[in-house]
Amino acid sequence: MQIAGVDLYVNHPVMALGSNEWIPTTLALDNEPAAACDTHVIVRVQAQVGLVKVRIFTDRSEAGGAGRDPEAMTTVFDGQLLLSDGRLVVGDVIGESRFITSLLGKPGRRRVRVSVDAAQGRARAVDIVIGAETV
Repeated sequence: MQIAGVDLYVNHPVMALGSNEWIPTTLALDNEPAAACDTHVIVRVQAQVGLVKVRIFTDRSEAGGAGRDPEAMTTVFDGQLLLSDGRLVVGDVIGESRFITSLLGKPGRRRVRVSVDAAQGRARAVDIVIGAETV
């Protein structure tokens, strides 16, 4: 089920999603489309050109549904994130644009899948699927 959707205008070409805690300074993309640690995922996105469309789901069966071709999306991360306060934060890494959802429930580790429309370039669309609590 889709629980949120937001269009973000970002000033920096790297979007972060994950815990409300600080993003570790050691987390870097290098030449990859995404990078992750225990609490965050970062992905390449278009910056200062247009809006980045972000959708957040709580059930895998809904992702890629209405309005977006699932074949056009590429999964760049599929793993667990620790959401220590039960909230998910999405925004650019410099903190200029951010969106916070508290609709996830209790704190803990959750399975997260992140898909983008341009894995090797600058994504204009990002789908985030949050699974059930694992811890």
